[in-house]
Amino acid sequence: MVLVYRFLLTPRWWGIHVFVLLAIPVCIFMGSWQLGRFEDRVQSHDAAEKAPDPATRKAEPLADLLPVDQRTSGRPAEARGRYAEQFLVPDREVDGKSGSYVLTMLRTDGGKALPVVRGWIPRGAEAPAAPAGEVDVTGVLQASENAGSDGVHAQGGLPRGQVGMISAAALVNLVPYQVYDAWVTLPGADAGMTPVPASAPQNSGLDLKAFQNLGYTGEWFVFAGFVVFMWFRLVRREAEALEDAELGLTPETEAESETGTADAPAAPLAK
Repeated sequence: MVLVYRFLLTPRWWGIHVFVLLAIPVCIFMGSWQLGRFEDRVQSHDAAEKAPDPATRKAEPLADLLPVDQRTSGRPAEARGRYAEQFLVPDREVDGKSGSYVLTMLRTDGGKALPVVRGWIPRGAEAPAAPAGEVDVTGVLQASENAGSDGVHAQGGLPRGQVGMISAAALVNLVPYQVYDAWVTLPGADAGMTPVPASAPQNSGLDLKAFQNLGYTGEWFVFAGFVVFMWFRLVRREAEALEDAELGLTPETEAESETGTADAPAAPLAK
């Protein structure tokens, strides 16, 4: 019986062994990595639940809170400058109603501009002009949006004076100066506008993406088990084929033995 499994030492099977030995650790590593990401999200969620509301903390200068991360997102930030170009960010919802954010660029003393969402207006309404002169702004700090953010128009094609995504990458093509890779939303909007609530930091809650990580964990471990199963299945099939060959049983001979009686010519009747 042991001699039947000599095929496991053939070059073809050595290739299969190497593939299996590499595939199993990769699957286990990827599953463990996805599980670690899910656990990180759980810890971030628990920490956010226990931590005080970032918006209640004392406002700090913008430069002290950059770059925006989970620790600084949602913190009140201070900036001083003059309002410049103004844009509408269409198809944004506040209180279940669709409208536009009023986004105004604040030219700071350092030369760079800070995107400031001064409020929200319903569809068709006219955005009020920004205050003139030098102003002090205190708003809730937010990370730049990306193509996966809610309400974003990543494809472009918007009318002049509108922008689909609040990010330095999108705005730097519309203004002749540098833009901070962050933005703020004002807690108190001017007359005719509704304040835009701050959003939670990305990757900090038990959202759909978090449970996707958990699902991917299970998939990778299932893949590892499937590789092992297929290896044993292939070994067993080839061993059975060799055993049948040693006994002189092949698919052709088996088919002939099954149909031989039926296909044999009938013996002539005695007269």
